Parts: sequence; structure tokens; C-alpha cells
Amino acid sequence: MDDYEPILSFGEAAAETYDTVSRRGDEESAVRFLADLTNGGRALELAIGTGRIALPLTERGVAVDGIDISPAMVARLRAKPGGEHIPVTIGDFADVPVDGTYSLVFVVFNTFFNLLTQDDQVRCFENVAAHLDADGAFVVEAFVPTFLHRLRDDQYVDAESVGIDEVRLDVARHDPVAQQLDETHVSLTADGVRLFPVVCRYAWPSELDLMARLGGLELKERWSDWDRTPFGAASKMHVSVYGR
Repeated sequence: MDDYEPILSFGEAAAETYDTVSRRGDEESAVRFLADLTNGGRALELAIGTGRIALPLTERGVAVDGIDISPAMVARLRAKPGGEHIPVTIGDFADVPVDGTYSLVFVVFNTFFNLLTQDDQVRCFENVAAHLDADGAFVVEAFVPTFLHRLRDDQYVDAESVGIDEVRLDVARHDPVAQQLDETHVSLTADGVRLFPVVCRYAWPSELDLMARLGGLELKERWSDWDRTPFGAASKMHVSVYGR
């Protein structure tokens, strides 16, 4: 996508609708899963956004810090009860630009793939490893690239939702060499057209495992979801736990 920068996906317009379109119904399971891994220590969320996971995690007594590239998303977090108490660093989460170490570092909802090169993704693993306690865990939730066989000429248009007041389309183009998906979510209403672009550089679970090894970590467990459904050939998502 020409002239694309990740901040374009997470500015004011995206922050305005994020809490509506990003809720998946798995928040309670995710928070329970993550809380079990903290062992009473601190947690760091990469791309904390509006606090969909961080806020309920703090309600369980976990001390959570965050990193995010978007001041607009963090402003939404700050406006919520308890959000003003969560320390957030504005910056590139691949750099993990914080001090100290954590019992848990996590990144959810495919956000790891917003790092658009393999080098940046490896760098993230390396920097996370440097900020993990000796027995700490790094959790990555992401999709498995099972969609590729459904593409026609490496592109698609999908009707995400069709309603009386709004139609949402997902328009995408795929670059199999770069493992990159250029997407724009298109909102059509009586008031006009709104565009929400997003680009991701996907990776298979096995590639993530190799990145972890390069960073000094290894896969400890992998599940299909936050409820610990066994991971298998038909899994479309994975929750992977890495440690030393």
C-alpha cells in the first residue's frame, strides 16, 4: 500500500470505533489466561490500545504497563475508569522502550503482524526477551494464514456486515513474497464513505517459533484459543506462550 504508515490505522477515526468493532467476546477468557501467567508479577502489553484487555486485567489485581504508537488510542484508554492509572509509553512496540523486567509480556488480536518486516518482528522477540523475568512468559495471539487458498488472483472483497444503516466491506490485496496483506475496511453509510486501512506482515506459527529462538526464547505451549482448546491442523488462531 503506497505511503502507508502504521499510525494511519490507529488514528482518531480508528480510535472512535475501535471499542465497537474490536470486541470479540473472548475478553474474559483472555484475561483469565494471562492473569494465570503473571505469578503475582508485572505485565506489559504491546499495543495496549484502548485497554480492551489491560483494564480488566488490572481489575484482577495485575499491575499492567503498556506501549502504543497511537496517542488517540491511548486517550480513549485514559478516558475510561482506571485508565489514567496505567503507565503507557508512546512508541514502537518492537523496540519495547521501557525500563525493567516483567513476568508477562503479551500482544493480542493479530497485532504482532502490524510489524511489517521480518527484521522488525525478530527485533521485537529479542527486545521482549531482554525485558522478561527469568521465568517470564511472552504471549502472542495471532491468526494462522489459512485464508490463502480462498484468494483469487491474490485479492478479495468480503462483506463484513450488512445492515440498515451501514455496510462494511473488507477489501484486500495479497503479496505472497512479502507475506503482506494490504487491507482497507470500507464503511458505507448515508453520511458517506469512510476508509480504515491496515497492513500486516503475517507469519506461520513455525516462523514465529524460529524468531523466538533467535531472540533466546522457545515455545512452551500453544493453544487454539484462550480456553486452551488443543491446537491442530484445523486451527485458525493460536495463542502461543514463549519463555526461556
